[in-house]
Amino acid sequence: METRRPGPTGDTIDTPLYRALGSNSRVTILRLVRKAESGVTAAEVAARTGQHLSTTRAHLDRLAEAALLVKARASGGRPGRPAWRYRATAADPAPTPYRALAAALLEQMSGGGSDVREAAAQVGQGWGRHLAAVSPVHDDPVDSVITVLDGLGFRPRRQPPDTADGAQVNLYTCPFLKLVGQNPDAMCGLHLGVVRGILKRAGTSHESVMLEPFGAPAACVVRLPAALRPAAGKPS
Repeated sequence: METRRPGPTGDTIDTPLYRALGSNSRVTILRLVRKAESGVTAAEVAARTGQHLSTTRAHLDRLAEAALLVKARASGGRPGRPAWRYRATAADPAPTPYRALAAALLEQMSGGGSDVREAAAQVGQGWGRHLAAVSPVHDDPVDSVITVLDGLGFRPRRQPPDTADGAQVNLYTCPFLKLVGQNPDAMCGLHLGVVRGILKRAGTSHESVMLEPFGAPAACVVRLPAALRPAAGKPS
């Protein structure tokens, strides 16, 4: 069982963090990943360090468990199940109530399922509608998305200019890093659902929204369709 003990300054030493950095190999890997803004796969790290792939994966996952790295699947729009990509973390935590809610979701979904990401997105959609209902109203639905995600600690930034395909919003921090390490598919699905819920509350189409982990250097990407027109009926 992990223990926590007071350090010399009166702070608490995070034992998993210190253990994660207790290996020269993991320190080397961490430095390598920090230099790769768009993230790296285990195979890429193994090729650069000369380590066996299974050993590299174990080191990367240990760093992710200590919240020094975050991992997610980045498809780049290609079909099939992509490899995990790892990126160094640099984020502030989300507000406590939202961390608790996300943790409860992970506990509820700990049994797994055929599509954890989509199940989490369904939960997140209700959460997004609620957050949008208590946030300032904007004429542009993209601004509504940015306002809510900013309040959660994602540091969202709209990437100009909008194109014929729609708008792009980059998320430069992940406020749920430790939870992402526990179940990346569920947490990414939850965040996608939040965006869908915000748009549904605004009365616009939301089904074609995409969230692409590591879709840009140093950021995950939310891709919003060009036609964010009011949907039939009033916002729920």
